[in-house]
Amino acid sequence: MESKGHMARIGVMGCGVVADYGHLPAIVGTPGLELVAVFDPIAASAEKAAKRFGTKAYTNQEAFLDCGLDAVLVSSPVPFHKENVFAAAERGLHILCEKPLGMDDDEVQAMIDFCAAKKVGFATGFVYRYAPVSQKIREWVRDGSIGEVRALRLSYVWELHGRYDQATDGTWRENPRWRGRMLEGGPMVDCGVHSIDLARWWLGKDVVRSHGVGAWVADGYEAPDHMWLHLDHQGGAHTAVEMSFSYGFTAKDPAPLFTYDIIGTGGTIRYDRNGWVFERRNGEGTLRAPGSSEKDFPAMHAAFARALLTGDWSQMPSGEDGLEATRLAREATEAVIAMRLVEPVAVAAK
Repeated sequence: MESKGHMARIGVMGCGVVADYGHLPAIVGTPGLELVAVFDPIAASAEKAAKRFGTKAYTNQEAFLDCGLDAVLVSSPVPFHKENVFAAAERGLHILCEKPLGMDDDEVQAMIDFCAAKKVGFATGFVYRYAPVSQKIREWVRDGSIGEVRALRLSYVWELHGRYDQATDGTWRENPRWRGRMLEGGPMVDCGVHSIDLARWWLGKDVVRSHGVGAWVADGYEAPDHMWLHLDHQGGAHTAVEMSFSYGFTAKDPAPLFTYDIIGTGGTIRYDRNGWVFERRNGEGTLRAPGSSEKDFPAMHAAFARALLTGDWSQMPSGEDGLEATRLAREATEAVIAMRLVEPVAVAAK
């Protein structure tokens, strides 16, 4: 949508947790965006979001898409992304889609191709790019203040809100969010795509070789719930990504860890979300910068608003960026699953 002299009319597809705490508040607070409607096939979810954010609720996808929108934010569960994206693009609506974009590479490529054929913008919701710490790291990497970057270590080990929680009747059950994200591919596919994208974006270098290693702390899932991914970039830099859903996943008081370490030939950069420690160390000394959250939904939606106003999508993570991060995460996860060491069953001597 190029400038039409009015705010872009936005609809949100999927009224889950991330939409509730991240996308919807950001959209209603962003100049240039107007939240027109929300859609969720679960009536209670759609109505709750509509009431909270002062908009209209739909449980019928066709009616929602035909209510006079310019663009949509797709934040539904991953298995529904392709259907949502195709339906929106068919109507000429621009799209910002949550990661991971789809369930496999072919599905994501089909989404990219269809949006291109329909001449609609299609961006990936890599919200970590927009955080002040991420923006500053990119600046420091690009200005050479730590020399040539040779190694990156990006770690997010946490419990995904616990494997177990209590249902409304008070009974304990497996947390639906934990189960859903494990079934979609596990921590590297769900959270690791952000770190993969950041490494590519900070360096401006594609990945030429990769491999993963996994650990199964939880029982009952094919995907590992704790995983490492090693990436070799063009030019020789190496990135190590560590992701976990099982770091304290059964603890009463879990203590998640979130850190970035970037090592160059002339210095280092470190970010630790605990206390928002953020510093650059080089030959001139130590520079301590203001910390921030690792995410910035308002900044991402401000970029979305600019893209819709101007027609310039170059400052948004592309569908291709989403495809590459997801491809690397899925291929490594699948290889780790295939190579899993399983203890042989002991056979009693006769």
